[in-house]
Parts: sequence; C-alpha cells; structure tokens
Amino acid sequence: MPNLLALALLMAPAAASGADFHDRIVQGRLAEAAATGAPYQKALWAKIGDPMTDALKGCIAHNRNVDKSPFTLVADIRADGHPLRVEVQPATVLATCLAGQFAGWTLPTPPKDPKPYPIEIDVSITR
Repeated sequence: MPNLLALALLMAPAAASGADFHDRIVQGRLAEAAATGAPYQKALWAKIGDPMTDALKGCIAHNRNVDKSPFTLVADIRADGHPLRVEVQPATVLATCLAGQFAGWTLPTPPKDPKPYPIEIDVSITR
C-alpha cells in the first residue's frame, strides 16, 4: 500500500492549487526517486553545476555579510525546460538572489511525467 501512496503523490501535479513548500519538496524528491529521476538529475547538474556556483558567488559578492545558511529551492519545470514557481526557504537575501537567477535559466527537457516536473535543490555553502 505505501508504494501506491508514493505513486499517487508522484503523479499528482506539483503545481496543484494549495500545494505548500513542504509538499513541493516531497514532490521533487519523489520525482527524483522515480526511474527517470536519476538520468534527469545527471543532465540537470551537468547543465547547472557551474552556473549555480557562479550565481552563488555573484550573490555573495553583491551582498556584504550575507547569511550563508542552508536553504532549499523548489521549482516546477515546463516541458521546454523553463522553471516556474521558483521558491526558496528560508527566503534569505542569498536564497532570493539565487532564485531570481535560476528562474531565468533554461534547464534540460524534463521527463514527460509528472507535468510540470517538480525539482528540489538543497543548497549548502561549505566554504
């Protein structure tokens, strides 16, 4: 029975009305755990790894004494690779800066299901 619940959660649209941030994290993790998740994550990080690092460095450079606490980014990815509903929590200056840049990127074409494709990224700065 738990497998049916996980499958139902995976198939439910992440952009459903009333979906809160925690629900979107769960949707992203379920999508990542699906059979198509690992190949998409590989393509996603190949595309955004360096730009994400550059964006974080730029956000830090433009905001003195910025809070570098860990944060989570969630987004829905359209079939054309454009992110929608990019949100971060906690919404620190650094997290908000990165989210603004991330929203303008074109990501790899996501798997066909679910639509839109949910992602979640946990960001921690170690240096």
